[in-house]
Amino acid sequence: MVDVFYAMLANFTLMAVVFSWFLAQSSKVVIYRFQEGHWNFWHFFEAGGMPSAHSAAVVSLTWSVGLTVGWDSALFTACAVFALIVMYDATGVRRAAGKQAEILNRVVDDIYATGKIKIEKLKEILGHDPIEVIAGASLATVVTLVMYLYAFIK
Repeated sequence: MVDVFYAMLANFTLMAVVFSWFLAQSSKVVIYRFQEGHWNFWHFFEAGGMPSAHSAAVVSLTWSVGLTVGWDSALFTACAVFALIVMYDATGVRRAAGKQAEILNRVVDDIYATGKIKIEKLKEILGHDPIEVIAGASLATVVTLVMYLYAFIK
């Protein structure tokens, strides 16, 4: 069991993805601190927002596979296609679902204002603006390249 743990820690790709995702999620807490005026650590667990942690994870995966396995490998191609699908989905389907939730919540507010019915509101921040996806991808690019330089080029 200990060998598995150490093998995971030695896996450059896994560590780059985890660190990129963690840094993206952590930065949301800081960004929302300045927007809202107080600390709310629950933002760490939310989907959506600036920067996109989904984009950070898949771009880090793609970069690390390209750097270690090769840019001409089938695995790199699969990761690149996967990353494009995830980022497209984040700015397309998930963003549209978030906008629909926002509209439905306005309807709920109107209904709730009458006091007759209590309805649970929907989560509105599901997807990302393109800039949030670009920020997540950029963050992952920097993190992965710095980790690669530190791990493999001494």
